[in-house]
Amino acid sequence: MFMRRRGTAEKTAMIIAIDGPAGAGKSTVARKLAQKLGMDYLDTGAMYRALTLEALRKRVDLDDALTLSRLAADMELGTVYVPGKRPPYRVLLGGEDVTVAVRSREVSAQVSKVSAHAEVRAELVRKQRAMAEGRDMVVEGRDVGTVVFPDAPVKFFVTASVAERAQRRHRAMLRDGYEVSLEAVRREVVRRDRLDSTRVVNPLRRAPDAEMVDTTGKSVAQVVNGLARRVREKLEEAAGRR
Repeated sequence: MFMRRRGTAEKTAMIIAIDGPAGAGKSTVARKLAQKLGMDYLDTGAMYRALTLEALRKRVDLDDALTLSRLAADMELGTVYVPGKRPPYRVLLGGEDVTVAVRSREVSAQVSKVSAHAEVRAELVRKQRAMAEGRDMVVEGRDVGTVVFPDAPVKFFVTASVAERAQRRHRAMLRDGYEVSLEAVRREVVRRDRLDSTRVVNPLRRAPDAEMVDTTGKSVAQVVNGLARRVREKLEEAAGRR
């Protein structure tokens, strides 16, 4: 669907930016949308998690922005997206598969602190743009449409009610073997929302040109099919304006 002409040196990336709060289902939706459209996929949040994991392992002071930014610059980070595989998206840190490790409770508790540093965000934004250069890609995170790719032609802000997001996160944690109450998870969702939306650098917010997508009470298939339809409509509208 998004093939470029053969024999041309020019590369114009088709970026679909998906932002939203924790637990809204944007990662699952973004991955399946990429698969449906035959595009690559990048989870920017996983990059912050990988850096947090590396910092915890190396006992780096999480308030030391300069050291963290240097760690981010030196970090050998790779991602692999192969639809149909389990898991379809893997995060590699120095060649090690850390897909599960970056989702640990320890990393989840500290990632907001690490991602709040301007120096860290600047370095990882640079890496994110480099990873997407010349590629048709669905990119998801919390500042993709506002900071990383502000000129992306298609943007969505995926959200859901706090209650729904807490329930989803609670079910996932129980499946992973964590014993935690739903109320504790709800409080963590609210805390994470507050941290992400009030941080000084690149706070979580909806881009003015991003479509709001509320996933509350909807299946993944319903959301993905709706987004795919809107992507095609937007591309047709853009083509008609040329």
